[in-house]
Amino acid sequence: MRIVVALGGNALLQRGQAMTAENQMENIRKAAQSLAKLAETNEVVIAHGNGPQVGLLALQASAYTDVDAYPLDVLGAESVGQIGYMLEQQVGNLLPVDQKFATLLTQIEVDPTDPAFQNPTKFIGPVYSKEQADKLAAEKGYEFKADGEYFRRVVASPLPKRIFEVETIKLLIENGALVICAGGGGIPTAYAEDGTLHGVEAVIDKDRAAALLAREINADALMILTDVDSVYLNWGTDEQAAIRKVSPNEFAKFDFPDGSMGPKVEAACEFSRATGGNALIGNLEDAVAMLEGTAGTTVTSRCQETELV
Repeated sequence: MRIVVALGGNALLQRGQAMTAENQMENIRKAAQSLAKLAETNEVVIAHGNGPQVGLLALQASAYTDVDAYPLDVLGAESVGQIGYMLEQQVGNLLPVDQKFATLLTQIEVDPTDPAFQNPTKFIGPVYSKEQADKLAAEKGYEFKADGEYFRRVVASPLPKRIFEVETIKLLIENGALVICAGGGGIPTAYAEDGTLHGVEAVIDKDRAAALLAREINADALMILTDVDSVYLNWGTDEQAAIRKVSPNEFAKFDFPDGSMGPKVEAACEFSRATGGNALIGNLEDAVAMLEGTAGTTVTSRCQETELV
């Protein structure tokens, strides 16, 4: 089975945790256990988020005032190398020594007129208190929004339109490589009026990019791994219930926040509708059980009635 795994930020850095290289490597070491189990019997392609990493790089870049800070597309490319290195090393430690790996910088086309540029929703960087966020907003001109009990910087998150390196990705898979690509949602790029390609100041949502990737490489399943065990209805209330199985059309009727579960649900529905394959949302530690249908939320066109647990 060919599976695209969209690896959530919790696999790299837990909420409120110091953004040290040591913490990220330790988290990826734990994530690698589930990823390696999947890769033992499946073709696995890993996409991943980079919100904390690219936000930190932006802060570090802005501290050096002798030159202009690097734009988000360049910082995104830097973060992809960092995360790909850590994933290759830690997953590789658990697989046979002859397993091939490839981390591929992936340019993804976006529409420069996408409405997302007028309403930033993508969280990047560390979490802050309200006072800290207000101070940074005044100093650097960043925009912040509430993320649970904290505040985080938000940037535009346009929809992905096309993956430029998709044929290279297919070639690597067909030659037995475990491919890490579309990191951070891919590097956002757009065409100028003269036909040249250029970077865009944005961060593409990694779940939407992973759904596009899964469709274009003919994946059998899309697995969105995050820090919750399932998608819940009425979250945080006495009536909350986990969704075990749901059709994409029924799933799309529910309302989920744009900044968190919304893009995951949208990506899962898009993949399931387009391919007829299963899209799975759940906890990283439950990855194998999710494939078996005993954990997480499965989105499938073969579901006749929504199943709650």
